[in-house]
Amino acid sequence: MPPLPKRKLSKGRRDRRRAQDALKARNLVQCSNCGEMRLPHTVCPSCGHYKGREVVEVEKE
Repeated sequence: MPPLPKRKLSKGRRDRRRAQDALKARNLVQCSNCGEMRLPHTVCPSCGHYKGREVVEVEKE
């Protein structure tokens, strides 16, 4: 026989554990330079621009 729980889990403890199931998808905004979707308040990973100017130089393939 497999081991069984000694005590019943309360509804509150069970629901707190399941609170992570309701997480939403990340909020993405469009880059003003290249149009790619990126996280807000971060440098665009595809073109390296932030607030209208180039901050990071990105290598072209």
